[in-house]
This record gives sequence, structure tokens and C-alpha cells, in this order.
Amino acid sequence: MKETYNVAVILGSAREGRFGETVANWAVETLRSDQELSVDLIDPAKLDLPSRHVGAEHPGVAELQTALAEADAFVVVTPEYNHSFTGELKLLIDAAKPQWKRKPLAFVSYGGMSGGLRAVEQLRLVFAELHVVTMRDVISFAHAHDKFDETGRPKDLEGTNAALHHMMTDLKWWAGALREARYPHAKLQLLEAIAS
Repeated sequence: MKETYNVAVILGSAREGRFGETVANWAVETLRSDQELSVDLIDPAKLDLPSRHVGAEHPGVAELQTALAEADAFVVVTPEYNHSFTGELKLLIDAAKPQWKRKPLAFVSYGGMSGGLRAVEQLRLVFAELHVVTMRDVISFAHAHDKFDETGRPKDLEGTNAALHHMMTDLKWWAGALREARYPHAKLQLLEAIAS
């Protein structure tokens, strides 16, 4: 029996009229076709996150932290705004810390000419600080509006799906390796807490 991995797909924009919903919906639909994955979408537009750090007692923060804690791996779908990622995504990232630690993360980016790659490069720095392993390969949609058809699917569906599945092969490997490594650490922490 194969292992199942919980993957949280995180939409990196809460802007009204955002194109990210199209990209994220394609990613979620495609990933859900993989029997080894259980996929949930985290949408900052639907979370009640405060604009400043208030801790886990805030219901929106608690909801987010629970969703992140349950994930074995993450896929961040990010646009690029002004050579960077969005403020909403930074608020979401900063609302949790231990829930990110020692887990893998893949990127799907979109935007204009750069396809969101400058946002991805900045996000790598942020996630490195949180002890997240980011995948080298990225799915990037330059001129994203031109890359999707009226049904919300990539015009090059076969090639794009193949690229996503290739990236997910690496993500699943890392998810398994890091999950296996995390559990002995969690057991050790539990034993230390009981002993003290």
C-alpha cells in the first residue's frame, strides 16, 4: 500500500478579480487525480487573518495553523506584484512558524513577462528562514492570461500536467523523507516532556 501525503495548496493572492484562482483550481484539480495525495486549498481571501501578529488565540490564525500542521507538503501558487510576492501571502506565512518547519514546498507562479519567478526567488529566502525545503523546479506561467483557455485549463494541458506531475514526484519524495525524519523528533520531544 502506498503512502498518502496531505498537500496544502496555498493561493498567494486575495485581490478581487485575481487570476490566481484559475491557476490554483487547475493545480488542485490535477493534484487530486494523484491517488497518493490528499489536497486542500488554503485561500487567504477566505481566512480571517489579522493585519498584525496576535497569536493562535485568534480564530483565523488557529484555523490556518491547524491546516498547515496537518500538511506534509505545500504548493504555493503565487503572482508577482512589483517584483515580489503579495502582502496577503506574507501575512499568511508569518501567522505560523512551527507548522512550516521541516516540510517541503513547491511553487507554481504566474504573472507577466517574468511569470512570477522574481516572487518565487524572494519566497525561497523567507521559507529558508522557516526551515522549509523548497523544490528547485517551478511551474511558471509567463503572460498567464494567454496560457489558459476559457474553461480555466492550460492551453498546453498535456505538457503542463506532465511538468506538475514531475515536480510532485520530487515533492512526494521529500514529503516522505521529512515526515519520517520528523516523527522520531516528535517522539523524542514527547519523551523529554514526560520526563521533566
